Amino acid sequence: MSDEMALLVADVFEAAGLLRRTGEAIAAAEGQTQARWQLLSVVSETPLTVPRAARRLGIARQGVQRVANDLVGEGLAAFEANPDHKGSPLLALTPTGQRTLRKITARATEVHQELIGGIRPDEIGAARDLLRRLIGQVRHYEEGRGGR
Repeated sequence: MSDEMALLVADVFEAAGLLRRTGEAIAAAEGQTQARWQLLSVVSETPLTVPRAARRLGIARQGVQRVANDLVGEGLAAFEANPDHKGSPLLALTPTGQRTLRKITARATEVHQELIGGIRPDEIGAARDLLRRLIGQVRHYEEGRGGR
């Protein structure tokens, strides 16, 4: 069983790497990076502070701050006053940022349709269910070890 788990972990890492490369190519077609795409996406429904966006993305705040500054510099996002915390502004998409995100999302949808050719929807659902269970188990393990 542990051999199967090791093989699953290796497969997940391989899939993640391939999907990251594909995501970079999708974003690059619109003049963006995958990191910018992810941040555009995470603040698309509601403006967030940089620390909150970083927690949602599961990455360091400093990296998100750099990407946020780049997005603001390009006019894709703007910092807005935060009524709950004056020192931590909210990052929100501009109309240009919204259009850019829509273009990237449309391109991604086309690629995803190509990628799932020959894979039944129930197989995708079963894979997602398994991955969500595994993610839950890993989180439970981390919490039990004090988040180390």
